[in-house]
Amino acid sequence: MPPTLASLVHHSALKLTVRAGEDRLDVPVRWAHVSELADPVPYMEGGELLLITALKLDAEDREAMRRYVKRLAGAGVVGLGFAVGVNYEEIPEALVDAAREEGLPLLEVPRRTPFLAISKAVSAAIAADQYRAVTAGFAAQRELTKQALNAGPEGLLGVLAAQVDGWAALYDASGAVVAAAPEWAGRRAARLTAEVERLRERPAPASAVVGGPEHEDRIELHSLGTGRRPRAALAVGTAAALGTAERYAVHSSIALLTLTTERSRSLHAAEQRLGTAVLRMLLAGEPDHARAVAGDLYGGLLDAPFRMIVAESVSGTAARVHADAHGHVAKPVSGGATLVADAGGDPLGGLTESVEAAAARSGEAVLVVPEGGRLVVLAADGGAAVAACTQYAAALEAARALPEQAGGDEEELVVGLSAPAGPIAAAAAYKQAEQALSVARRRGRVLVEHEQLAAGSVLPLLADDAVKAFADGLLRALHEHDATGRGDLVASLRAWLSRHGQWDAAAADLGVHRHTLRYRMRRVEEILGRSLDDPDVRMELWLALKATSTE
Repeated sequence: MPPTLASLVHHSALKLTVRAGEDRLDVPVRWAHVSELADPVPYMEGGELLLITALKLDAEDREAMRRYVKRLAGAGVVGLGFAVGVNYEEIPEALVDAAREEGLPLLEVPRRTPFLAISKAVSAAIAADQYRAVTAGFAAQRELTKQALNAGPEGLLGVLAAQVDGWAALYDASGAVVAAAPEWAGRRAARLTAEVERLRERPAPASAVVGGPEHEDRIELHSLGTGRRPRAALAVGTAAALGTAERYAVHSSIALLTLTTERSRSLHAAEQRLGTAVLRMLLAGEPDHARAVAGDLYGGLLDAPFRMIVAESVSGTAARVHADAHGHVAKPVSGGATLVADAGGDPLGGLTESVEAAAARSGEAVLVVPEGGRLVVLAADGGAAVAACTQYAAALEAARALPEQAGGDEEELVVGLSAPAGPIAAAAAYKQAEQALSVARRRGRVLVEHEQLAAGSVLPLLADDAVKAFADGLLRALHEHDATGRGDLVASLRAWLSRHGQWDAAAADLGVHRHTLRYRMRRVEEILGRSLDDPDVRMELWLALKATSTE
């Protein structure tokens, strides 16, 4: 503890006597300062014990003393030491009364006690307190390091909470609480999600102090990580501001957790390389080899149905042009959107963080493999990682609908999600995810599931430019024939195909004799050079008619 007025009064060698402010002696003393100025306030910082002999003061003038003491108290002076037997044989009652009125401790300093002795006592006490703080800090650092090595972040947080006489919590890259100590602190830490999100938007290292009526204590937030974006965050809650020893403990914890985070990143990079090898084996049709390489790291993931996710980022302009060309409205996700901003303008990075954090919280395995501008994820069907992917995509989809997000060339995310599959069908699942990704890109969507395509209609796919070009080329000769007024071959072909080649029904729809319709179908065959008896020809003609009718 730092020196207080009480400790100075109890100092046997100083022989100080309390004349006023007896109930305020427990205030810490930051320094002892001698000044005979009539107004020493401009040179005060607060927390000082001011020592005087009243050489330039009229200490018997009540109004002057009232003003003098009031200014000292307002400047944060914690006590006034008056030396008797120098200019005054005893402390004038005017000064004593003024000190009592203001509640400022007034100490009588006997003539045989020099001011230098008081200054030395204060300085020695401050030095001793600092030494104790440093010693305690080193002891805390040793214990924190021991716990970090043996028990991980959870053990470290327990020691830190005890050192600061409060609580501590660790957040992951997504802002979710990973661990807290004591156990009850988890609920309190979860209420700081918004503050942690704001801290993550600032370049690391960053810190913030949270307080106010809505919080039960004083909370410090610190970002963790050495990169541009924080990898995690630490919260420390205490009843009062941290002292020197507590500050040492917090700084040591930040360093140790940062080292743990960076070490985890190195391990994560190694896991990604291993995951890439496992994925390649699966796609090559070698599930047994993939299981052997994966071992315990991904082994459980390969023993249950999984989903394949393929994601890529495209420029907002390219996505809008592609979507608009097919009649779809797809407003871009601006970098101002929350999720994209959290990912530092990198939607693939944001998706990676969301998926990995969700998997870590639920304790499930997930395989994440970056492929240049793409991301391939293999996650358990029905698990937290797949749910996080769909939620992330839904949030971006909702952001696209906001008017303020219109315009800009920021990177946008497109995701394809396969149907559930097993290791033997990994290559087929990858192809399904790519197909869904292609449809998502064409439709201006963030995410499309392959199961949606299988359960839906093929007709929306005909809006592709390549399909329309094929249809125009296939039917051009028939349209040119009809343009001369020599018949209505296109309408007749559509009616005949819609009636599955039933002559009477199709002729009735057209209002012509069936022999007329037969003649027109022979003309279609002659002009196209194809036989309508071929089911492939009929299919192509029907799809061509549907593609041109969507324009």
